[in-house]
Amino acid sequence: MTSPAPTILAAIDVGTNAVRLELARPEADGSLALLHQERDPTRPGEGVFATGAIPREVANRLLSTLRRYGALCRRHQARVRAVATSAVREARNRDEIVERARHEAGLELEVISGREEARLICLGVLHGAPATRRSIVVDIGGGSTEVASALGDRPETLSSVALGAVRLTELFGASGRISERKLGLLRSFADEAVAEALPKRLPGPRSALGSSGTIHAVVGYAASAGTAHATRRQVTRSVDELARMGLSERRRHFDARRAEIVVAGAVILESLMRGLGLETVTAVDRGLRDGLLVDLMRRTRTPDDDRSVSAAAAAFGERFGFDRAHGEQVRRLALRLFDDLAGLHRLPASSRRLLEVAALLHDVGHSVSYHRHHKHSQYLIQNADLPGLTDREREIVARIARYHRRSTPERGHSGLAGLSAAEVTTVRKLSTLLRLADAFDRSHHQPVRDLRARTDGRVVEVRLRARSPCDLELWDAQHEALLFRRVFARRLQMKTTRG
Repeated sequence: MTSPAPTILAAIDVGTNAVRLELARPEADGSLALLHQERDPTRPGEGVFATGAIPREVANRLLSTLRRYGALCRRHQARVRAVATSAVREARNRDEIVERARHEAGLELEVISGREEARLICLGVLHGAPATRRSIVVDIGGGSTEVASALGDRPETLSSVALGAVRLTELFGASGRISERKLGLLRSFADEAVAEALPKRLPGPRSALGSSGTIHAVVGYAASAGTAHATRRQVTRSVDELARMGLSERRRHFDARRAEIVVAGAVILESLMRGLGLETVTAVDRGLRDGLLVDLMRRTRTPDDDRSVSAAAAAFGERFGFDRAHGEQVRRLALRLFDDLAGLHRLPASSRRLLEVAALLHDVGHSVSYHRHHKHSQYLIQNADLPGLTDREREIVARIARYHRRSTPERGHSGLAGLSAAEVTTVRKLSTLLRLADAFDRSHHQPVRDLRARTDGRVVEVRLRARSPCDLELWDAQHEALLFRRVFARRLQMKTTRG
């Protein structure tokens, strides 16, 4: 009997300056063995911040690279996550780029938010960190800057500033020698952007880990010989020195492209350190692609283990004043149904967190209006920034929440348009479990203490342990029995005990 081929993971990062690929194999000890990596300086962000769109010739260059990366991933039968950051995120023709990536390269290119980018960078830098260690991670990209504070490798705060080294350089024409007046404008602009987007102070040490090529370049120039960290005073001195240099002089210290944007990058780092009260920054070699690989590995091995997704969902719900006690109760009951009936629904374990988020947020649309709130919930979730979910996962969560009441998720219903056959099946099964869990807290008073479910032939028996009378809940659940039978081909029976 032959052993199954080892899982290969692939991370593709479409940044502002370059496109990168890493292939790795997860090891038994939780580490990743790097198999292959590539970097192509296709400069996807060229012209985006000035014109608002990716020019045709740049798009063609990008797609040529993605076609090659897609072929490599298929050759290795790799599980892939491909993401695009600020340049594609802000391009008005982003949908065209995503569609071309799908059809020409066979890749689902996901345009991630700044906060999801910060989460992945944090995970990549801090993977394996002691669970009690507090850290701050910063990353200065071409179009945006990401900041995260974390306990262990779990982020506590995630922030993104729409300011990067390429963007700031283009805005101020700052690639050559920079006058004192222009340098003052650069610093004021960066300080204002940082102050508006980031908290004044973050929990954690007064030192940060910096993961980007820009931070490597600035720290490498500013730091004392033999060290990998720079103080705020050293960074400030470097800003002044680099601004006085002409481009040709800077190229003696940095590669040609980096020399053009390094002053802007140093100004942003200086503003970050000043705004966050940081004393030192240490350059590290890990970042976004490492985070993508770790995230893929965790989803492969323990898809339910990351509590950051439900925490992000709860925080999103709080912004809209949702009934948290009801949401948490429905989440708990829905997950119990999912776990107890795994042999019946036969959905992958990765579906569990989709149900979890949908259960937490199914009523978030109340903030807009009670009437048709299920549709308002769908809209809010579709447009939410929920780090830890891909765009497609968020879309499926939104559809599950949409079907928690009123219209049932029948095949062919307009609310399921745009989903694949497999996604329709997932939404039908999970929304049916959600409707039942929601019914078990119809009063919003949490009368059900716990439940257990089991399949007995053609019957699914649900035993409820109640702390108080739950007649309303049982009456409402009976209305879901017909849908349950259509979806799962089983009759539903409910029994209640007090205790």
